[in-house]
Amino acid sequence: MAEKMYEIIIVGGGPGGLTAGLYGSRANRKTILLEKFIPGGQIANTEEVEDYPGFELISGAELAMKMTEHAKSFGLEIVSDEVKEIYAEGDHRKVLTASGDIYSGRAVIISTGGSPNHLSVQGEKEFAGRGVSYCAICDGAFFKGQVIAVVGGGDAAVEEAMFLTKFGSKVILIHRRDKLRAQKIIQDRAFKNKKLEFIWDTVVESINGDEIVNSLTLSNVKTGQKSKLAVGAIFIFIGFVPNSNISREPLAKDEGGYIITDSKMETSIPGIYACGDVRSQLVRQITNAVGDGTTAAIAAEKYIEKNEW
Repeated sequence: MAEKMYEIIIVGGGPGGLTAGLYGSRANRKTILLEKFIPGGQIANTEEVEDYPGFELISGAELAMKMTEHAKSFGLEIVSDEVKEIYAEGDHRKVLTASGDIYSGRAVIISTGGSPNHLSVQGEKEFAGRGVSYCAICDGAFFKGQVIAVVGGGDAAVEEAMFLTKFGSKVILIHRRDKLRAQKIIQDRAFKNKKLEFIWDTVVESINGDEIVNSLTLSNVKTGQKSKLAVGAIFIFIGFVPNSNISREPLAKDEGGYIITDSKMETSIPGIYACGDVRSQLVRQITNAVGDGTTAAIAAEKYIEKNEW
């Protein structure tokens, strides 16, 4: 099968990938974006976005559409296909898809994001975006004055629970063990927070509601006793898995599996870049994904220019 030739190949169509596509195409480089679902990534499934500059409130789907159309206006080609593998072959960086196509380019930008771990309980999928969330910074302000539940016991869960006390009338952290896994300094701050309560040795069995979440069914793992907890929202922080196992040659990663890059978003393999949630960094927000995508595309363009063959 003949290889499809491009200059910049972007894998993943979230905000970072779409921004990279915009800048790559705008630089007059033949650029393609490969996305197995619809462009937009996780924001396409987000009910409302209120922390993206220029939009006081916009649906995630509309923001994703605007980003997509903007990138396409500069000539970005978008193809719906799942990428199976990225690899280097001489001066080229190649991408193999599930349909068997091979795309050959001068540079590849990985924007594959990641996925929060789910509880996999009744109601979680049904109420996603309607009281079920995986991002306190994104959605906390929507639940001002309400009782908010947080599930988890690690650093992220405890820190996000404390952040949510800025909005909720009360925040209840539910943990399946009898002590937290978070660092002691974080625990100390949490235990001093008067708006934060704890339910130990307990798991969520179901998330309940009508149009939106209104309660949780809980089960004590030691006694088996069931109970109901009235809440307006549940935030789930039981881990996040980056979609980083995509390169044939091993890429440098941190202990969480996130791809390590330099300031140019370049990975440990020259000509392969990473941006957004798949990259090792402090926060995972739309704004920093967009910044990453900008840097990655400009760096890729300069890499191609420097190594014109």
